[in-house]
Amino acid sequence: MATVTRENIGTLHDKITVKLSKEDYWPSFEKSLKQFAKQANVPGFRKGMVPAGMIRKMYGQSIFGDEVIRTAGRELEDYLKKENLKIFAQPMITANEEKINLDMNQPAEVDFSFEIGLKPDFEIPALNGATTLNRYKIIISDSMLEDEINRLRRRMGKQEDQEALSGTDDILYITYEACDEAGNVAEETEKKENVELLRKMPEKLQQQLQGIKVGESLVFKPADIAEGEELHEFLKDALKENPEAAGQPYKLTLAKIKTLIPEEMNAEFFAKVFPQDFISTEEEFRNRLRSELSEQFDRISRDRLQNEIYEMLVHNTPIQLPADFLKRWLKEGQEKKKTDAEVEKEFPSLEHQLRWTLISDKLISENDIQVSFDEVKEDIKGRVLSYFGMEDDEEAPWMESYMTKVVKDEKMVDETYRRMRFARLFDWLETQFRIEEKEIGEEEFFKLTSPHQAHHHHH
Repeated sequence: MATVTRENIGTLHDKITVKLSKEDYWPSFEKSLKQFAKQANVPGFRKGMVPAGMIRKMYGQSIFGDEVIRTAGRELEDYLKKENLKIFAQPMITANEEKINLDMNQPAEVDFSFEIGLKPDFEIPALNGATTLNRYKIIISDSMLEDEINRLRRRMGKQEDQEALSGTDDILYITYEACDEAGNVAEETEKKENVELLRKMPEKLQQQLQGIKVGESLVFKPADIAEGEELHEFLKDALKENPEAAGQPYKLTLAKIKTLIPEEMNAEFFAKVFPQDFISTEEEFRNRLRSELSEQFDRISRDRLQNEIYEMLVHNTPIQLPADFLKRWLKEGQEKKKTDAEVEKEFPSLEHQLRWTLISDKLISENDIQVSFDEVKEDIKGRVLSYFGMEDDEEAPWMESYMTKVVKDEKMVDETYRRMRFARLFDWLETQFRIEEKEIGEEEFFKLTSPHQAHHHHH
């Protein structure tokens, strides 16, 4: 009769020993041997007619070894189930275990010992109802609205050819060629063609270009028109050259100048930006854009709040982990063994991830946060319709056959399910804190310390 014993060897780190006697594994070994004999293909014998002694001699030892190990594994699994042990990852054969000698001709008692890492019990003090968090309401300033309008007008505007430079928004079509001090270009020299926005070019080069017309050239050295980071960027992006080229003269020829004429503020422009709405006046357009920006910023602000909740729970929930077991699992439990240095480097992010998994699993099961399969299907369908700009599937007769295919895509279904379940978890979590609305300017908002930095130093 197999016996299983368990002893503690560290924080949430136990050793389980499975003792097997011959009676535990011998019957299943004999059964496996018989089954194997029925299927074995041995040259010179008909299938299933190989003498038992021969099968035993040729394959017995490896079948015996597999069967003993399988029996030990089964006993371990039954024990974990019976004791209802919640463990991390998989049990691992104990380190430094002496090699077990399995010999079918001398079946004896064998001991297998395994290490397990146990999941901890813990409370979540941050959910005591006394924690206050900020939900930021980002104010859409007039200047921010103007910037957005100008950006849209430029993006939808048209380009017109110019003879000479007219402003910093000019778009220049340029060729660069390496040359000598006098601007003579050797025959084999490669021409580098570029399209650049005047205001993004080095300032000194912008000045030198003033007064130059289409078809004209100028000679310059990169080192004379830029330095430091700007020089590095210019060599890399415009000239596609290494730093050594900084002192090399180049001939710049202006092939074409286009200027950007921003779109007029008229009904046509409004319809391009908001095709679903019928906007006729500038005032309506500004209000609509303001509410669009406001929605975008509300989403950004809500992401920040959820991030704040996530970091606070991960860093401020006292959870003990079986660090020694987990480090060993990280080192030896993957396909490729890792070095100690790799383990030390990767452990903090594994620990962060495990803390969140434990916390979210506990909250999801204790608060019965569920998502049904039908809800997952509806969500996927809604995303497909919005991708094609449709309201409902009346316009999409192909939807049914498409959905039949989609539900077979396990990865997509699983990702949707997890995303929806976490969205629900966070909806619930937001009701567990005192949340204060705070108005804030856009610049100020983006200067706030990230929740990750804010909580990281507590840990």
